Amino acid sequence: MIKNNQRSLNRTHVLLDALVIVFSYTSAWYLIIESGLFLEAGTGVLAPSVYFIPLLIIIPLYLVLYGIFQLYTPKRVMRRRVEFANICKANTIGLLIFTLALYLGGKNPYFYNFSRRMVMAFFVINILMEVLERYAIHRTLHSLRSKGYNQKHILLVGYSRAAEGFIERVQANPEWGYHIQGILDDHHPAGFQYHHIPVLGVSGDLERFLVENNLDEIVVTLGLKEYEKLERIVATCEKSGVHTKFIPDYNNIIPTRPYTEDLQGLPVINIRHVPLNDLLNATFKRGVDILGAVVAILLFSPVMIITAILVKLTSPGPVIYSQERVGLHNRPFKMYKFRSMAVQPLAQEKSKWTIPGDPRVTAVGKFIRKTSIDEMPQFFNILKGDMSLVGPRPERPFFVERFKEEIPRYMVKHQVRPGLTGWAQVNGYRGDTSITKRIEHDLYYIENWSPGFDFRILFLTIFKGFINKNAY
Repeated sequence: MIKNNQRSLNRTHVLLDALVIVFSYTSAWYLIIESGLFLEAGTGVLAPSVYFIPLLIIIPLYLVLYGIFQLYTPKRVMRRRVEFANICKANTIGLLIFTLALYLGGKNPYFYNFSRRMVMAFFVINILMEVLERYAIHRTLHSLRSKGYNQKHILLVGYSRAAEGFIERVQANPEWGYHIQGILDDHHPAGFQYHHIPVLGVSGDLERFLVENNLDEIVVTLGLKEYEKLERIVATCEKSGVHTKFIPDYNNIIPTRPYTEDLQGLPVINIRHVPLNDLLNATFKRGVDILGAVVAILLFSPVMIITAILVKLTSPGPVIYSQERVGLHNRPFKMYKFRSMAVQPLAQEKSKWTIPGDPRVTAVGKFIRKTSIDEMPQFFNILKGDMSLVGPRPERPFFVERFKEEIPRYMVKHQVRPGLTGWAQVNGYRGDTSITKRIEHDLYYIENWSPGFDFRILFLTIFKGFINKNAY
């Protein structure tokens, strides 16, 4: 069974980590001390044994840190980004402990002359080697699982949208190594199949299936109307000792990473968790916005000056065009753009989207819309606090009123400041593209915001966010 395999894999992984630590430490010692290329004054007087005795403490310390940061949890669906962050955190704490020990050693020659450069070299090399080791493990396990080895045997209880979604994802990712044996359901006859996964019986057969089969996991995927059975099913699974998961059938209501609270033993699930509601997160993001907007204005000022001159010379009317948009907490604000169209009646402008070959777009306007130069005045919106560098794109009131009735959860996007660029935009959802897909990406961004996510979107914007093929 997978439980025994997992224990063996974990033991092997711990041994490999210990070897990687030794290799990284030895490499750092050779590079800094033995080669003499980067040797500090005084550090060469220490014998090699002085440098290698700390390994007796470093190895168990780092292995414990890796365990604390969940680097030995099953790697079937762990995100590489999360694993990399945990490797960095564990090694950073190890570095701080190592440095603190040297500092507390004071003037003792063994501590005072210990090479700090070697410690830093070990820190960098060890992170790189741990990342490479885990990449190799991932590739090996994915290859084995894709070929049918190291499989985790699963039984689903309940046929629902949640069951269909789980089956589709498992079959699309054979490297996860999940083998779904079948489904127990009270509403479909035995033999009914979904993507070749058959219904084997009813939920009342669960206890018998647990006795007769070597199952690694039970996944409860009951339909929304069947939740009165949940307590009985979980009790049966707990009695058998098999690991149990629950996939709710209301995933369109609850976010992918729900925020839960403990109300004196009563679990409370927040329907919508917005990290930017946290004062510290909001303050950090606002600081980055102000700094980024100031730098961008200084950097792009020549482009904006030239654009302003061209707009003024080629078309009568104002250079800057302000349009009412809906922002944070549904409050309207004036969003600035370089004017790219001929001046038109207000009623027509408010309710019409641009179409291919739109005669209202000027020659200069076509170019600045295509290259997103027309959006540059929004750096001043960011300074004012109406917008952010990254966030959902704001929409006009007319379309907000329309979309909030047509698209579920559309208004959630107004819980954060609108952005100059966003997760939807770098994924190609700009201009005349699916509003539903845009909202899905906006909601993902809102629920999963982090500083790193913002910097990732800004980085992607540089390479594929400026040129808008859907701009007319």
